[in-house]
Amino acid sequence: MNAPVRKVETEDATRVALENTVLSPRFYTTDFDELDRTDVSSVREEWDELIAELRADPNKRHFIRNEEFDQAFAYEPELDKEFRDFLISSITAEFSGCVLYAEMKKRATNKDVKDLFSFMSRDEARHAGFINDTLKDFGIGVDLGFLTKVKKYTYFRPKFIFYATYLSEKIGYARYITIYRLLEQHPERRFHPIFKWFKNWCNDEFRHGEAFALLMRANPNLTQGVNVWWIKFFVLAVFATMYVRDHCRPAFHKAVGIDPSDYDFRVFRLCSEISRQTFPVTIDLDHPAFKPGLDRLYRIARKIEQAGAEGGLWGRIKKTAYVGAAALAFARLYMIPAKPHALPATIRLEPVW
Repeated sequence: MNAPVRKVETEDATRVALENTVLSPRFYTTDFDELDRTDVSSVREEWDELIAELRADPNKRHFIRNEEFDQAFAYEPELDKEFRDFLISSITAEFSGCVLYAEMKKRATNKDVKDLFSFMSRDEARHAGFINDTLKDFGIGVDLGFLTKVKKYTYFRPKFIFYATYLSEKIGYARYITIYRLLEQHPERRFHPIFKWFKNWCNDEFRHGEAFALLMRANPNLTQGVNVWWIKFFVLAVFATMYVRDHCRPAFHKAVGIDPSDYDFRVFRLCSEISRQTFPVTIDLDHPAFKPGLDRLYRIARKIEQAGAEGGLWGRIKKTAYVGAAALAFARLYMIPAKPHALPATIRLEPVW
């Protein structure tokens, strides 16, 4: 049986989901008219194959809870806190996709765009609902309707939406499949049944990423010229955010049996391998300055958090100084040369990892 949803804890969970920090998932809006002019005729065959897969809805009956969810879940305080944070962060990311895709579908007159985002918003709504049901097992939940109305939206041009969302979907796949494979080898570490759903779940994420890969390959100017610098920026920003966020969850990673740095670099390598289908550069993960730079960002992020908690004038001054230090640390990472490569002739990939 689900625990009764307590109003105070639900409000706290919704408040966490509403936060707009550098590390928190965001809600996006864009130029829907420009998006509606997207032309996929140059990748028509692969596009139609992908839309047919989405229309078939291979995970239609996957997100159904079974008796494993009926047990009472009790964890040590740190793991409990971090697992809830993981779920709240995940539901915010999934629901932000649902909201964006639903608005794209609503405003589109272009049939290709309308079809794609209709199916993708369906999938993301299903994911968010599944996570919210798990949160309710802990007596909490996120008020998704309230979140839609109140959370701040960030405007990105369509090309930036393509970069950010492609990365979000592909790194989501890499994160889920890495945890799934690890727990497949060590089922005794699977401390919650939701992890059993990750394989098919991340295949949804993979298909969504494929759609954005096709959109970008259909518009090759998006991966050429100055846009290569934007691609590098978005990849680095996603990797750095993930690294800092995951190192704030030591108990969660200890429970599943992996060091956060090891986990993150496994995900980075898989995401980099996948993104070669679309992006003409990858981050040099083995550069001697890369990991130390990420560690520096993590230390600064903790100081920003501490200064914010301190409050007062001195706390605000220290926080401003640390934010500047974080920007400098990120800039140093950005200056590490990227690794260029030619794009493959075949765009589509299969989730074989």
